Amino acid sequence: MHIPGYYEFCNRVKVVSGHNALELIPEYLTQLKSDNPLIITDKGVEGVGLINVVIEAINRSNLIIFNDVPADSDLNTISEIAKIYLDNKCDGIIAVGGGSVLDTAKGVNVLVSLGGDNLMRYAGAGKVKTKLKPFIAIPTTSGTGSEMTLAAVIADHRRKVKLGFVSYNLLPDIALLDSRMTQTLPPHLTALTAMDALTHACEAYTCLAKNPMSDGAAITAIRLISENILKAIETPDDKETRLALANASALAGAAFSNSMVGMVHTLGHATGGVCNVPHGTCMSIFLPYGLEYNLNKTSHLTAELLFSLAGEEVYSSTPAGERAQRTIEYVRELNQKLHDATQGRHARFLKEIKDRDGNLMVPHEKLPEIASTAMGDASQFYNPEELDYNDFMMVLELAWEGKPLLNGYKK
Repeated sequence: MHIPGYYEFCNRVKVVSGHNALELIPEYLTQLKSDNPLIITDKGVEGVGLINVVIEAINRSNLIIFNDVPADSDLNTISEIAKIYLDNKCDGIIAVGGGSVLDTAKGVNVLVSLGGDNLMRYAGAGKVKTKLKPFIAIPTTSGTGSEMTLAAVIADHRRKVKLGFVSYNLLPDIALLDSRMTQTLPPHLTALTAMDALTHACEAYTCLAKNPMSDGAAITAIRLISENILKAIETPDDKETRLALANASALAGAAFSNSMVGMVHTLGHATGGVCNVPHGTCMSIFLPYGLEYNLNKTSHLTAELLFSLAGEEVYSSTPAGERAQRTIEYVRELNQKLHDATQGRHARFLKEIKDRDGNLMVPHEKLPEIASTAMGDASQFYNPEELDYNDFMMVLELAWEGKPLLNGYKK
């Protein structure tokens, strides 16, 4: 195991995991000295009744609830929610939802804690320098890991970009992982969110800022996801499986929050920003390409992933020189199994991504715009191999058609 000459690892989120973890919310609100929290959620979470479970656990009347967070966190919504927070004299935030809700809550917390109405002044790394208001995160998907990360990704729809905000002060005070919160997640969303978490863990293990502590979290997350992702689709009410994936997502979030990510996220951010594609869908499609592209620098690390992904028997029976390629094959096979298990709703390549009306979400003519947008994304700087516009275009063309990048890319 390689130990860097220097690294930092920090995660100060208190994690509470259990089948009835939500019942502890009143106790934690008291500890955080929050008497009038604002609940932030979205229509989907409210529509399946999950917000009612949280309200019953809080057991308070006259709760202030914002229930209209969009699919992509955006600057306008954050400003709107911040005004509601201030108008109602709230003193804390409870975010109930997936990555968009949790990232939105982080943005709201910045504005209500630091003042002003221009979130853009805090974009980038290290701009949020003081502790924010009390914040409890309750994820309803097992994918983004946002409950454990020091980052938030916020969309600026006017400019068609996704902006990164990075600070330890964005971390929630408490993350509640409750198996009830993901049991209603449909099969295709279970698939794409779990693949999001798998990507976090794989990039955390193979990118430049990896370290022994992030490695431990990443490897455990990969094993939990591999063992439970298909089970969660086949038996969605299995509480143990749901809790395993929730823990995997949190572990992967803690890993990549400290080790950073690479080109898979670079392309995912760009594709999501230009074409409004769900982040998890981008991650599942680009993950094998990221592993392939970096093979010449990270084949030994990619080979090590095979043990956690496929198990001891497959790892042992695969010749050492073939393990890295087998890891990539395994990820593609997993995407195929998820495609089959979701009746085709889990896209395997870019031209398969369709909206609700069956329209292509990533037209081929948009690839140059995606590549140009990717050039400005900071996550590429932690990628083992360097990237330029032509590299991005090469990968995008292959990912659009679903063709592999054979034997790694030799710079």
